[in-house]
Amino acid sequence: MATADKIKNAKSIVIKIGSSLIVDEDATIRQSWLKSLVDDIAILKSEFKDVIVVTSGAIALGKNILSIKKDEKLKLDIAQGTAAVGQIELISAFKNAFSKRDLKVAQLLLTIEDTEKRKRYLNARNTISMLLKNDVIPIINENDTVATSEIRYGDNDRLAARVTTMASFDCLIILSDVNGVYTLPPEDKKAVHIAEIKEITKKIQNMARDTNKSYGSGGMITKIEAARIAMDGGSNMLIASGKNFNPIQAIIEGGKATCFIAKTSPHLARKKWIAGMLVPNGNIYIDDGASKALKSGRSLLPAGIINADGQFERGDAVLIFDSLNNEVARGLTAYSVGETQTIKGKNTDEIENVLGYRGRSACIHRDDLVLTEEKQIDEK
Repeated sequence: MATADKIKNAKSIVIKIGSSLIVDEDATIRQSWLKSLVDDIAILKSEFKDVIVVTSGAIALGKNILSIKKDEKLKLDIAQGTAAVGQIELISAFKNAFSKRDLKVAQLLLTIEDTEKRKRYLNARNTISMLLKNDVIPIINENDTVATSEIRYGDNDRLAARVTTMASFDCLIILSDVNGVYTLPPEDKKAVHIAEIKEITKKIQNMARDTNKSYGSGGMITKIEAARIAMDGGSNMLIASGKNFNPIQAIIEGGKATCFIAKTSPHLARKKWIAGMLVPNGNIYIDDGASKALKSGRSLLPAGIINADGQFERGDAVLIFDSLNNEVARGLTAYSVGETQTIKGKNTDEIENVLGYRGRSACIHRDDLVLTEEKQIDEK
């Protein structure tokens, strides 16, 4: 029941759906299955959990609409157009299914650059945050219509893991055609199911086997890679079968799954990433009042900023110094160096008049900030 507890105790869950689950052999939406999944999500929402859905299936649906054979390999431009056609069908099915449970959804199409380039990352994170605050369920898919072979994920397992860490969610559930990791291919009678994995070793990696399906491009290898991303971000990840109706409830009721257990929380993992993994591109200097506010857990507002220098843009990491030139924190800024210099010393309600647009109220939000003393304690 430890696996079920990961879902029960999670406050926020990303659910990833493979193409073979949402699209049937005739390349149409599995309406009854989707309804059962929505029923599961409605229960999670009634328990005040945030939910994000990452789904595949656009190209498979587009092929059917355009009368393209499902096993036909597509050139990049044809694949992009096919995805554009299928995406309408896919999101319409989700909207209709969720509407019947009085749940609101929004469509987000992301590429790898949206989760790895900090400016786009910040935009995507803020959009997801806004939707969740308004009780809207984001339905996310890879933006195949613009992604190229050089920058696209190639599968939605890793995209789901990136979204999980970007949103600082507790848990990622990957619904697949298999119910977890086995010591040997599942069809082998000697195969043993692994219920928990606390560390991804070479032995675990060697157990992964790619699957060959008409739909979908992710096998067990990509799921192991997704687990590594999720665990590094402080999120637990489950691989479970989605073949049957009500797949989430099936896990909660004791269904077989593999749980990858993170060693830390999403909050602490994000703080560690900001503190040690990013190279600062500039500096912000603050007054004593702002310094005191940061140490009490508040965000950095423009009113407390004395000056800024460097080459930083929105979303970049910066160092923060007090009036005595001591480093007090570092974080991800919501404004460029030029914008920061323009709004320094201003009240929040003056930002729009000064910049000509309504930006964020905080120059650096407390969730995007790490105190230097916290970083030093962590290093010890």
